[in-house]
Amino acid sequence: MAVAGFACPFARLPSCKHIVSRNLIRSVRKCERVCSRYSYHSLSFLSSCHVAARSLSSSSLVKRRNSRNSIILFASSQALFQHDRRYCSTNPQVEQSESDPQLLTKSHLLHLCETIKKELNTSIRPLRDVSHYYFDGQGKYIRPMIVLLTAEACNNHTSNSRTILPSQETVVMVSEMIHTASLVHDDVIDGADTRRGKTSVNKMFGEKMSVLAGDYILSCASQALARLGNAEVVELLAKVVDDLIKGEFMQLGSKEHPDERFNHYLEKTYKKTASLIACCCKAVSVFGGCSPEIQEIAYQYGKNIGMAFQIVDDILDFISTDMEMGKPTATDLQLGLATAPVLFACEQFPDLNALIMRRFKGPNDVEEARQAVHKSDGIARSYTLASQYAKEAVRQINKLSPSPHRDALVKITQEVLKRRK
Repeated sequence: MAVAGFACPFARLPSCKHIVSRNLIRSVRKCERVCSRYSYHSLSFLSSCHVAARSLSSSSLVKRRNSRNSIILFASSQALFQHDRRYCSTNPQVEQSESDPQLLTKSHLLHLCETIKKELNTSIRPLRDVSHYYFDGQGKYIRPMIVLLTAEACNNHTSNSRTILPSQETVVMVSEMIHTASLVHDDVIDGADTRRGKTSVNKMFGEKMSVLAGDYILSCASQALARLGNAEVVELLAKVVDDLIKGEFMQLGSKEHPDERFNHYLEKTYKKTASLIACCCKAVSVFGGCSPEIQEIAYQYGKNIGMAFQIVDDILDFISTDMEMGKPTATDLQLGLATAPVLFACEQFPDLNALIMRRFKGPNDVEEARQAVHKSDGIARSYTLASQYAKEAVRQINKLSPSPHRDALVKITQEVLKRRK
């Protein structure tokens, strides 16, 4: 379904002239009626509303003056815009609560960590302790959530069934195992101090044990896949591990030419983040008996939402806090990484090119690059790029038959763009 473009329906409201606190509820109800009338259940509607919300949220009191007196509008963006959520489904017949990603996946993901720990069971206690360390229920679990919803949406489209097959549940589990193994290895490579609000695995158990635990998690994931006996899926997930390793090596280098540098960044982003989601989404469609066309839709949705997710993650490294992220922020520059905000900033501040090539190792390089990013439109353009990937993900998944799970996948694209952690 193509995403319709139109002006925010709030622009249709009559101008507020004398709203005071006693009229707030009346005004909010009017906003609700207008939203209901003019909402087209599209991503552009949400985007328009939230742009307006951000413009209002800069002040809890919006003052407007005319020639005679001051008019104070007692309305925060949260009060006025909270009602848009119930009108955001791409399927008008589906209530928003029925397409909530967390509610739809809660029962399946509730015991995910315990299931993984059973898969990692070993009589070697130190190995068990290290490999279990990050499976504590504190992660976002966005990957297994996306894979699970994709399985249900594909099953509904192909066989009109919402039953998750055991083989699909295994892929959901494996998606989180491979991701966590990569986090363990990343923390060793980066020398991380914290992860998910607690001491990182490498600091808690040491680098040697952490590397071995990451390898062990990958080996257990591979065994779980092998037991399913599907060569196509095994090859898909083996490609994910191949991409993770190549992406890590790509991250160690850069390109001199700016155009090559951005393509290098996008390819690295796919290999390190999007490949896992894309291939797991395709894998569950394979087990669902879907046609090659539906398998490609699942793959393209996973690829595009994965790209959007990582680009937003790169933005948050500049604008979020350690507490929000549960890990240190402002670390990409310190690690010598030029992500989308920096690469866009280079177009306005060409001197950044020299800093990128020496991986920000010179005196004051990190602070200089950070200031350049905030002075430029690099963050805004990075959000635009992420939005383009998110819209393509929506376009792809809307090719499937309407269902709460398909609508939940659309909602996830919106949440990815708005997330702060």
